Amino acid sequence: MAVPTTTSQRPGVAAVTVPTRRTGLFALGEMRWAALSLAMFLAGLTVQLAEAPRVVWWALYLGCYLAGGWEPGLAGLKALVGKTLDVDLLMVVAAIGAAAIGQITDGALLIVIFATSGALEALATARTEDSVRGLLDLAPEMGTRVSEDGSEETVAAAALRIGDVVVVRPGERIAADATVLSGASEVDQATITGEPLPVDKAAGEEVFAGTLNGTGALHIRVDRLAEDSVVARIASLVEQASRTKARTQLFIEKVEQRYSVGMVAVTVAVFVIPLLGGDRLQEALLRAMTFMIVASPCAVVLATMPPLLAAIANAGRHGVLIKSAVVMEELGSTTQIAFDKTGTLTRGTPALVEIRVLDPNYTEEQTLRLAAAAEHASEHPLAAAIVDAARGHGLQMPAATDFVATPGRGVTARVSDHVIGVSSPNSVAGAFDQQVADTLQAKGYTAVIVTCDANPIGALAISDQVRSEAAAAVEASSRVTGTPPMLLTGDNQTAANQLAARIGIREVHGELLPDDKVRIVREAQAVGRKLAVVGDGINDAPALAAANCGIAMGGAGSDLTLQTADAVVIRDDLTTIPTAINLSRRARRVVAANLVIAAAFIGVLVVWDLLGTLPLPLGVAGHEGSTVIVGLNGLRLLRRSAWRKADFSRGN
Repeated sequence: MAVPTTTSQRPGVAAVTVPTRRTGLFALGEMRWAALSLAMFLAGLTVQLAEAPRVVWWALYLGCYLAGGWEPGLAGLKALVGKTLDVDLLMVVAAIGAAAIGQITDGALLIVIFATSGALEALATARTEDSVRGLLDLAPEMGTRVSEDGSEETVAAAALRIGDVVVVRPGERIAADATVLSGASEVDQATITGEPLPVDKAAGEEVFAGTLNGTGALHIRVDRLAEDSVVARIASLVEQASRTKARTQLFIEKVEQRYSVGMVAVTVAVFVIPLLGGDRLQEALLRAMTFMIVASPCAVVLATMPPLLAAIANAGRHGVLIKSAVVMEELGSTTQIAFDKTGTLTRGTPALVEIRVLDPNYTEEQTLRLAAAAEHASEHPLAAAIVDAARGHGLQMPAATDFVATPGRGVTARVSDHVIGVSSPNSVAGAFDQQVADTLQAKGYTAVIVTCDANPIGALAISDQVRSEAAAAVEASSRVTGTPPMLLTGDNQTAANQLAARIGIREVHGELLPDDKVRIVREAQAVGRKLAVVGDGINDAPALAAANCGIAMGGAGSDLTLQTADAVVIRDDLTTIPTAINLSRRARRVVAANLVIAAAFIGVLVVWDLLGTLPLPLGVAGHEGSTVIVGLNGLRLLRRSAWRKADFSRGN
């Protein structure tokens, strides 16, 4: 049955068609009509058993027919106009046929059970969609913008522009995706990332629209417009997920059309042949109507979508947005994962990892302190890594003057009456320990030389920060797919090998252009591998498109990559990828179990009807009961325990 939808009109967010929010059991039209149908059936049955006039309980039963059957009947007629034989219409016809032969009580029971199962299906779909849709209402509609003169004004979140400074007070929701300029607080990001505990935020860290600020005040700089925020991107992807169906479901729909036509033909035969053999009209018609009911493939059709949609909702709640049921189904067939390096296995931001002293007159802390003072005015990423390291060590940086930055070479500045330089090894004049720089570079690090009055005093090793969960994610990926993952990167082979050795990857491909990555993906597919490629940059987009499943890192992913990917890791936690794959496999097993259940019910009821005498109420109860069973079985994947059981990073 159709699920009510609405179009999002939140200012600043692109219009998105999403399921309408429900707040109660009877907020769904299907539930109200089913309840009315049941009430009229019970009233009719009570009056009938009380031996009231026939016209009274017939009127109540007809009201039951109307309340529970008008919607599926109308939907079936519309499908018939489009030259499609709908199962809903067959059920209504069967109920009308039962009334025509005087079995109006049985027909009304059919309508009630059918309406109730449809309402339960709608409720299940609504719960699934609402679990994902809860992400859409997170961002507040207003924010407090701070002007250059320090004055504050309350403005619509949609009116905030990139670069605007916004103050977020304790207990407020953050109005935009932004970077913290000043202040410190803990932010509850569970609604976006699934993290169970608030995350400490300080200057330089990213915050997301819709997350809840804690006890401190933050001044943040807007990084994205409202329509480009993480929440807005999720809204767009949710719309895509709601419009698509798994291939298994589409296959079943194609089979259903042929099956329904065949079922009608057999129903006619079940009616005509016994009638020609001398059976009474009422008996032949009742047997035919019973066959039509029990042979309809409602449970088979319902066996597929609820498990896949429930798995999508569960993954979304834990920070992995699966764009469609097709993807959720295909994800489980993955036999190998290919990871990008920068921004995927690493955070894409350099950090100081080692200090080598070249002049015995200086200590490591003195070397770092002078280098940070010289780099303080630089905007280069390596400079930020050096300054952050000095702050992390609690070092006080002296004032620097006469700052000069030379592209491709480094910087110089006057610090405490000395000229301090931070430069690349090949640009430093004079003698220094070249072997130290070579050793650091052989490890895959970027080496810079610190000089004082042109004399080398130290070497700094800077490297991209490996994600803390990278090694665990690689191990879990190996276990869930049965094949160790591979590394695909445009970085130099040495750096790629060093990273791979640290986190346990053996198959390494470095110095790749985008088309090289696609070539490697195609080669893997040619030998039978089902490849999931994980990346974040524009250069990863072709490989994500070529893969069996493309997965984007949502926090730092480019717009092109996010659009190309089949799934997005919103919380940037690599361990959720093997967990999502395992959850997909659980969903596929539930689908298979549902199909077995549905086929078994249909087989038993059909044989019983053809070879014996199957009472119509029992046939109705058995058929609709199987529909309810497979629907509820699929909903098991909505539970948080389903995600925990699928989590390979926990050793499951």
